[in-house]
Amino acid sequence: MTTKYRAYLKGQAMTMDPILQIGKSCLTPEVTAAVEEALEARELIKISVLQNCVDDPKEMAQMLAERTRSQVVQVIGKKIVLFRQAKKNSKYLPEK
Repeated sequence: MTTKYRAYLKGQAMTMDPILQIGKSCLTPEVTAAVEEALEARELIKISVLQNCVDDPKEMAQMLAERTRSQVVQVIGKKIVLFRQAKKNSKYLPEK
């Protein structure tokens, strides 16, 4: 992913609301499955890590990216943005 494309995705994510929340149980298989489904449906997702989660959001983002074969766009505070391009009909095509 180029820096220009990452900046474009960050801009798109700025207007999004988080669609998932990770709480005190942290990264369970159910959370990973929910992230997988959300990436399949939306490509670009924002996740909110609640205050009662003790794990580091950056480490959680890396783990989620590995488990879902996605890419970490950014982690700001307790917000994680992940991206996985759809196999066809992608909404977020890289600029040529």
